[in-house]
Amino acid sequence: MNEEELARKIAGEIIMSKDPGRTMRKWREAFNITISEVASRMGISPSVISDYESGKTKSPGAQFIRRYVSALIAIDKERGGEKLRVYTILEQNDAIIDMYDYNIPIKAKEVVDVLEATVHAYEEGLDRTIFGYTFLDSIKAILSFTALDYLRVYGLSTDRALIFSGVKYGRSPMIAIRAHPIKPAMVIYHQPEKVDELAVMLAYKEKIPLVATYLSAKEVISRLRRLEKKD
Repeated sequence: MNEEELARKIAGEIIMSKDPGRTMRKWREAFNITISEVASRMGISPSVISDYESGKTKSPGAQFIRRYVSALIAIDKERGGEKLRVYTILEQNDAIIDMYDYNIPIKAKEVVDVLEATVHAYEEGLDRTIFGYTFLDSIKAILSFTALDYLRVYGLSTDRALIFSGVKYGRSPMIAIRAHPIKPAMVIYHQPEKVDELAVMLAYKEKIPLVATYLSAKEVISRLRRLEKKD
């Protein structure tokens, strides 16, 4: 995904969102940019953006949204292009089966229900909120990921589900998570042969819900994306 494609993706999500203002705010905060900074870049009052993001003012038109997104990307480029690099590199890594960021908060319990998943550890953590997921091919990730790649799988928010496909017992993913300072909101094993006791123990120690689903990869992605479109 290049700069132009990222801009189209962000603008499209804002325009199609049921709550454009909240989606604008999500992307601005993902870029770690203040209202004042983006307003200054656009040459408008911060109150204009604040009113749009809070829903006080009706949704802006497509032209304003494109200017808003262009301002976010321009500011990121001036800072070194960190967010642009994250998306470009992740799109090129075939260890990433799918990656998606929600425009609205989703409860971990909703993910469990929609995936018909079995909870193996830390069920009490299912009331937490997630803002996206990353679906990984475990073997390819182990063979190709650098330490920086592991950081980048968190996308726009660390409050996300990490889904691991190709796991047999599930020890390696939880050991990697245990060793890394940044933790996901929940871990999902895709079609494991068995969930190992060590993986369960580590999930409890890290206070991370650990679940398993046996749906097809295509169905997992389809159901997770439909979560955002629920009434």
